[in-house]
Amino acid sequence: MTMVEAHVSAHELVAGRYRLLEVFARETNRLWWYAEDVAAEQPRLVAQTALPADCDGDTVHRVTARVIRTSETVRRLCPGRVAVVVDAVVEAGTLWTVTEWIDGTPLTELLDHEGPFSPARSARIGLELLEVLQAAHDGGITHGELSPGQVFVPEGGPVVVTGFGLAGATLVPRLTAPSYASPEQARDERIGPAADLWALGALLYTMVEGRPPFRDRGRPEATLKAVDRLPLRTPLRAGPLTQAVQGLLRKNSRERLPRPETREALTRALDEDAGAGLPTGPEPRLRGGYPRLLRLRGPGRSRRALAAGSAVAVVAVVVAALAVTHQLPGTATRAAHAPSRPTASAAPPTAPPTAAASPSPSATAPAGLPAGYHRSIAPEGFSVALPDGWKRLRTERAGARYRITFGAGGAAPTLAVTYSEHVGPDPVAVWRDDVEPSLLRLPGYQRVGALRATTYQGRKAADLEWLAGTGDARVHTFGRGFLIGGDRSFSLRFTTLASAWDDAANRLALKTFLATFRVADMPR
Repeated sequence: MTMVEAHVSAHELVAGRYRLLEVFARETNRLWWYAEDVAAEQPRLVAQTALPADCDGDTVHRVTARVIRTSETVRRLCPGRVAVVVDAVVEAGTLWTVTEWIDGTPLTELLDHEGPFSPARSARIGLELLEVLQAAHDGGITHGELSPGQVFVPEGGPVVVTGFGLAGATLVPRLTAPSYASPEQARDERIGPAADLWALGALLYTMVEGRPPFRDRGRPEATLKAVDRLPLRTPLRAGPLTQAVQGLLRKNSRERLPRPETREALTRALDEDAGAGLPTGPEPRLRGGYPRLLRLRGPGRSRRALAAGSAVAVVAVVVAALAVTHQLPGTATRAAHAPSRPTASAAPPTAPPTAAASPSPSATAPAGLPAGYHRSIAPEGFSVALPDGWKRLRTERAGARYRITFGAGGAAPTLAVTYSEHVGPDPVAVWRDDVEPSLLRLPGYQRVGALRATTYQGRKAADLEWLAGTGDARVHTFGRGFLIGGDRSFSLRFTTLASAWDDAANRLALKTFLATFRVADMPR
């Protein structure tokens, strides 16, 4: 079925009043935005869903009415636990669903930043989700699209769920998050509460394993086929949650663990690992890096600091590819250099190489900076020479860990600097086991050359180079991760359009970044 491609940019207005600010979650044909209601001067969350090209007026009316009605019904059934939909409009064949602000962190972002959860923490979140699902099911409502992007985790208090009423809006079987679809959805059969229980099992699996039970294979049809036909990979980190996870992820919906037994299994898992379910540090901030949004939220609404900035995220909602240049993962607890959420342990696809591996750029510091460069000193304790006109675009934090992206604004080229703690002793293993499985989710991902062990400024390091995206949006990234002692590490990622990778200016930029990057406690 043909989908409408809706090209929108950050800071554009939807329906004349909702200003888009920043994308915080991406699914196959849906984006979630932080936004501002300029009429009410209130922060909002906006879901952007691509609709079939042949939607008529009656269909549009039914879809928007159903989203608002379903959300309101579930909100009454489970007060305070379901996002309130305040508006639903269709523009240019795209459904825009506007919900009230949720003072919590999307589960997908928590997983990106922190990596796998403990069984107890996963069980606690699972019990809170089960409570919402039971209220909805008792009212005759199936969510149908539960995924990490639909779950928000507040700093204190139970989870809040979004997305009720959106199932079926695209008139295709579960295209928004195929990795969390049930086998009956994969077969395009009629679904009921059992599909939500499967999704709950998939979420529990993802929380403890760090990847979904069935990885995203790039095309929804291929992912759904795997969900329907491939056996479940045995969870390795689930511990006391194993019974619940495997019971919920049974292919036959009639054999799936029912709600009472699921609750008992989750409660046992929580009791067996008492006290281990709480995060060990502050939850990462929301990604709304806009002073205006901070003012709208008002004082005291959250302890997270919304970093200032005005990064422009030009986004295209296309079923095949979504703004690859901004899909870099966030910091993970174990990530030595590239924050990630592992999604598969399989090797990268063996596509024919389209570019030769680039030689490792020299790390010898030049006597002086190249013309047109200036040294940028970050208050976090590092410095690097940047091209004139480059500035800090985004800052993401998770406790003591952070990631800072530099660029001229807009799309690539960019340089991302990531600092991590509690990392493993082998940078090669971190790239291979923790980072690359997450990169496999990117459309068109292809490793360039081999994963290479090296040294950098006298430290153990490793380089990974890859391509991602399609067509004119295809990008080329060089990443170097290196240890700095005390279980700490940095990584540098340079990303530019693949078509411009060999441009002299880009080659000079990469060489200069590696030659001039300095940390306070590293050799100068």
